[in-house]
Amino acid sequence: MMRLSMQTKMTGLIFFIVVFSLFLASIVVINNFVQSKENDLEQRALITSRTVAEMPEIREKIEKDSKNINQIVEPIRIIHGAYYVVVMNMNHERLSHPLQSMIGKISKGEDEGQAFAEHTYTDKAKGEGGMVIRSFVPVVNDQHEQVGVVVSGYLLPKFTEVILSLKKEIFLISGLALFFGGWGAWALASRIKKEMFELEPHEIARLFVERTETFNAMHEGVIAIDKEENITIFNHKAKIMMDVPEEVIGKKIYDVIPDTRLPEILQLNQPVYNRELQVRNLNILSNRVPIKVNNHTVGAVAIFQDRTEVKKLAEELTGVKSFVSALRVQNHEYMNKLHTIAGLIQLGNKDKALQYVFQVSEQQEELTQFLHKHIKDESISGLLLSKVSRAKELGIELAIDRHSELHSFPLYLDHHDFVIIIGNLIENAFDSYWHMERRERKIYISMEQNDGILSILVEDNGCGMNEDQVERIFDEGFSTKAKENRGIGLHLVKQIVEKGNGQIEVESELDVGTTFIITFFLFL
Repeated sequence: MMRLSMQTKMTGLIFFIVVFSLFLASIVVINNFVQSKENDLEQRALITSRTVAEMPEIREKIEKDSKNINQIVEPIRIIHGAYYVVVMNMNHERLSHPLQSMIGKISKGEDEGQAFAEHTYTDKAKGEGGMVIRSFVPVVNDQHEQVGVVVSGYLLPKFTEVILSLKKEIFLISGLALFFGGWGAWALASRIKKEMFELEPHEIARLFVERTETFNAMHEGVIAIDKEENITIFNHKAKIMMDVPEEVIGKKIYDVIPDTRLPEILQLNQPVYNRELQVRNLNILSNRVPIKVNNHTVGAVAIFQDRTEVKKLAEELTGVKSFVSALRVQNHEYMNKLHTIAGLIQLGNKDKALQYVFQVSEQQEELTQFLHKHIKDESISGLLLSKVSRAKELGIELAIDRHSELHSFPLYLDHHDFVIIIGNLIENAFDSYWHMERRERKIYISMEQNDGILSILVEDNGCGMNEDQVERIFDEGFSTKAKENRGIGLHLVKQIVEKGNGQIEVESELDVGTTFIITFFLFL
């Protein structure tokens, strides 16, 4: 069987809708016509009844001599085109009627009671000839006493009569509607087919399936949103990386990934390539590009991958691996202390050896207890201990403010982020002495936290920086040291601070030193 084209199907469907709409419109028009006819017949019936009821000879004949009333009423009925005009006295006796056989008989209509109580009204009733519009008007004499009732009836036209009376209008409107409806259906179907690149529905369905499977087969994560920030693409790799098990198509991107940076592309309206981001505690390398149709931005797409190598480098810079090197430093340090103790014992200075042991043990215990009490995260405490040992090996005095407090992290951040921040700032301070000679090398660290603010201060008296260097210090790849794998640590720090809605300030002066102050507002 030959498959009908989409254009043919759509033309037929739209044409059917036009015909169906025309049918409904015809019903409404006919109904309005019938209703208008009813209102017109009600008015005519009232006029006819009042005309007869107000005739003096009718009133006199009802009271004195009821003969020949029909001869007066019938010409009026014919002139007014009424189906019937009936005059009744107060005994419900018919005094006039189009059928002679009905004159003199008692009317037993259930809806006549109000008319005999001086009420004027209309109603609709079913008669032998069809539906009849009736009007009831009381007859009142000169003494304002009711002496009878006049009932006029008009037949409602039947449905076939209504259709025949409107046949010219119906044929004209139907012809115009079908012509323009058919032409419009064909034109609209052609336009839709053109906008769909002349593709048939089964071809579009195949392309959709192929597109979905292509995205799912990609090694990179792919997420796309429309201009309303609703997710339109979320491939399998992105679900694995972002730990999103359920279907999210159609949901708001912020409801699925709160810390995403994809909606900002809709505002920037320009691509951002090879940008490292922190999303759900993942280091990713992202390319974010606006989706444009006919030069109008209709959405944005992000293609990203897990930056494992960058993460390893960050760990190298910030102290995740320095925990291992700290063991080496501590081993050297304790070996030196053991050699000192052994030498004092060999020289016979047992008291000095014991005093030295107590002094070293007391210093280490004091620092350990302080960190345990005031720094509530073991990763941060371990990082600071390793950096203190490392500073001693480098001949640097690393002082931690004993009023420091850290007991919780800002929204969207965790201990991994703070290891990167603190570790990078301290390493940056170590590096500030690499090409200069200074007798007193001091690094000062302070962390303050209250109900609404968390601040971190790292200060050194190293080489410092000029204004141009301060402006560029957070740029990826920029470094004041002529070494490989530099210019990444502070760039990561800046990104993490932005993710936590924090602020970072830098004050630096050449040959004087540098101060970093990071502030997080915990309830923003």
